[in-house]
Parts: sequence; structure tokens; C-alpha cells
Amino acid sequence: QVQLEESGGGLVQAGGSLRLSCAFSGRTFSDYDMGWFRQAPGKEREFVATIWRTGTRIYGGSAEDRFTISKDNSKSTVYLEMNNLKPEDSALYHCTARLEGEAFNYWGPGTQVTVSS
Repeated sequence: QVQLEESGGGLVQAGGSLRLSCAFSGRTFSDYDMGWFRQAPGKEREFVATIWRTGTRIYGGSAEDRFTISKDNSKSTVYLEMNNLKPEDSALYHCTARLEGEAFNYWGPGTQVTVSS
């Protein structure tokens, strides 16, 4: 089965940057669309970004201006570059994967991002 493991989270001051990584294993990486969601305490899970098998990128409204999703097929890894971070970006960031036509059925345990003001 697909396994996902995020890394790269941490504590950063407002205006700083972080690069999150998600290692994919267990299946063929190129068969899957990949994405990032985040969830802060007391809030609903929020879509951040996705990168399709084809390389097409889609961003949520809160992320498009400052975040960039990318992937390295040779490493089976997805990245989320986050710039100009704001306190409202603080959340547990989850990596996710899906086959075409399916929901995001595979989730990593998450990596915590905390942005101080």
C-alpha cells in the first residue's frame, strides 16, 4: 500500500520560509496525484495544493500567492515551498495521494508548522 511520510515542519517567524517534503513509497509514484492539506486546531481540514500526475498544479485560495508545490519523480518525493509565512498558516500539514478518479485515500501522519508573529 501507499505510504507517505512528511518532514520539514517546524517553528518559524512570520515572514519566514519552510520547505516541506513528502516521501512516497509502496506503489508507483507516477500513477498518483499528490497534494497537501492542512488542519489547525478547531478548524476544518483545508486544501492547500495538488500536483497531478501530468504536473498540473492547483492551489487553494490561501496558498497560491506564496506557496509552490513541486515533485521529483526520481526521488518519489513531493515538496511544498512556503514563503512569507503568516501566523494563520500554522497547522498540521498532511501529504496525500490519489489515483485518477478517486478521492485522496492515502495520508501521511503530518508535519507541524508553527508561525509566530
